[in-house]
Parts: sequence; C-alpha cells; structure tokens
Amino acid sequence: MIAEIKLGLCNPPEPIYLYVKKGELSGESYLWYNYDINNKITIPVQKTGLTGYISELKLTTKEFREKDNLKLDIVVRADEIYIVRTGIETNFAKSFLLAVSLVQDFSKPLIIAATAGEENVVFCNLYDAATKNRIDSKWNKDADWLAMIDSVQTKLQTSKNSHIVSGEAIHF
Repeated sequence: MIAEIKLGLCNPPEPIYLYVKKGELSGESYLWYNYDINNKITIPVQKTGLTGYISELKLTTKEFREKDNLKLDIVVRADEIYIVRTGIETNFAKSFLLAVSLVQDFSKPLIIAATAGEENVVFCNLYDAATKNRIDSKWNKDADWLAMIDSVQTKLQTSKNSHIVSGEAIHF
C-alpha cells in the first residue's frame, strides 16, 4: 500500500530537534524548545509530551563554550522525525534511559514527557501511548548508562517494525 502524498506547501523532510531545558521566555515557562540557528532564537515548545516510535539512540558530541559535550539523541518517528537532544549527564537522559531500558516492544508508540523538577532540573517520564500507563523505573545513580544505551539500541535494531533513521548507530 502506497501512502498518500500530500501536495502543496510543506516543511522539508529534515528532523525537528527538541532540546531539553527548564526555562522561561516572555513570561511563558517551557521544558523543551527548538532553536532557530539562522536567527539565534530559542523557540519554546509548550507541549510537554511527544508521542511516537523510538527508532534510534545516538551519542553526539557537540561543542559548547569551547568544550566537547556528549549528547544523547533520541530519534522519534511521529508526524515528522523528531530528535530529542539532551546532555548525557542530565537527569532527563538518565530518567529516560532507566525507563526505556524496561521496554521490550518498540513496535508500539511511546510518550516521552518532560517533567519539571526543582530549580533547573527536568526529568523524563515514559508512557505506553495506548494505555497511558507510566513505565515505572527505580532511580539508580550508579547505573551503567552506556550499557543501557547499547542494550536499547540492540532491541531497536532487532525490532521488526523499527526503521533506522540515517546516522551512526552506537557501537562499544
């Protein structure tokens, strides 16, 4: 079956990057945002949940303030391709990894939700999109984060319905 192609104006088929940050702009608070690199503008995203199919986890090194920073990219297939980018050492990344490591079936959509914590902290809650049930995980500050990423990536690659988006897979 061929999907219907919508004709007319559209956005180019580039991924939409969502960055995690607890912030405020013009009196409106937000937990993630887009960044317009051409105009150097932060664009707050008011919705705090993203529903879709997780298709890949990637580690990306980005320079910030003349230092290399390791980022976790969570690739999500939805109405568009989204990439949720967060620092690997953030509470958001760690709470996401603890929950996503419990997922066995990536052929079903999940909801990734940004949740405000104290001060500037943002956590991630993960839900089964069909049942709206939260995937509960226990906090473990000593977890082997790289092993978790590798395990999830292996499950994603072997999932029958997972379509890998271009980019490098994580290899250890």
